[in-house]
Amino acid sequence: MQKPLVSIIMPAYNSEKFIKESISSILKQSYSNFELIVINDGSLDKTVEIIKSFSDQRIKLIESKVNYGIAASRNKGLDLSRGCYISFCDSDDTWKEKKLENQI
Repeated sequence: MQKPLVSIIMPAYNSEKFIKESISSILKQSYSNFELIVINDGSLDKTVEIIKSFSDQRIKLIESKVNYGIAASRNKGLDLSRGCYISFCDSDDTWKEKKLENQI
C-alpha cells in the first residue's frame, strides 16, 4: 500500500540565511512521500538561487515577483498542493528527522 502524500508548504521571503538548512532538514525526513512547495514571495536576496541549488524532484518552486505576504503565500501553496495531508514549515525553521513519520 502506498503511503499518503504530504504537501509541505514553505513561504520564503529574503530567507538566504536559513533556507538551505530548512530545506535540508525536510529532505532528511524518514517519511519520504512528500512534496515541498516553496513559494518565493518576491525575495530580493539569494533565496531563489539557494532553492534552485537542490536537485530533489520533490521540491516545487513557485516564484512571485511581488511580496504578497505569508498568508497569501500559504494560500497559494494550498491551491497547488496534491497531498492527502498538509504541513507548514517556515523558511527559518528546521525539522527533526522523524517529524513527518511521527505525525502520520
